Amino acid sequence: MVSQPTPADPGDSPTGRPPSDPPASNPLARTPWRATSTRPIYRNRWIDVREDLVELPDGHTTVYGVVECSECVGVLPFLDPDTVLLVGQYRYVAKGFFWEMPTGGQDAGETRLQAAQRELAEEAGYEAGRLVELCDFHTSKSILREVAYLYLAEDLRPAPRRPDHTEFIERRAFPFAEVLAMVARGEIKDAMTIIAVLHAARRRGL
Repeated sequence: MVSQPTPADPGDSPTGRPPSDPPASNPLARTPWRATSTRPIYRNRWIDVREDLVELPDGHTTVYGVVECSECVGVLPFLDPDTVLLVGQYRYVAKGFFWEMPTGGQDAGETRLQAAQRELAEEAGYEAGRLVELCDFHTSKSILREVAYLYLAEDLRPAPRRPDHTEFIERRAFPFAEVLAMVARGEIKDAMTIIAVLHAARRRGL
């Protein structure tokens, strides 16, 4: 007779807790870190790089490199209720051509809505009669300090502006359903575009 394995008992786990219970949380998890000194490393019109000496919650110290950018905006433009305009360009750091929505940094003295309209005009050639705020998020939580604000643009009218001298842009209209599929297939790589598309899909109940 072949014996059958006995079902595992939750008490048999090494911790004595059911396997579904998470490990105990660290009590210092919410304690802020404190910079004791900072040293500028590099600066240009787009980024500011510094090196901080940081005191950790347990009293130890570490060196932390930080890259700071201005706040940025992203605009998902709808030509009509079912059609989205995307822009494509070669991205030097990522080493490839990618489809994405118009995005860019907020200039000094601009409001976020002004920045969104400017980027929409420079990259897509339109201005929006209506901008709907979707969300804001941190584009990276580790070494980069950059907050992105995302908008949905409707009631578009032509308003072309000269793009930045480093921008060489291709424009193409896509069915929104295809853009959502491009996100699902991993063909759209830009985080701002992915998040905006998913928010737009949620608003439509998709």
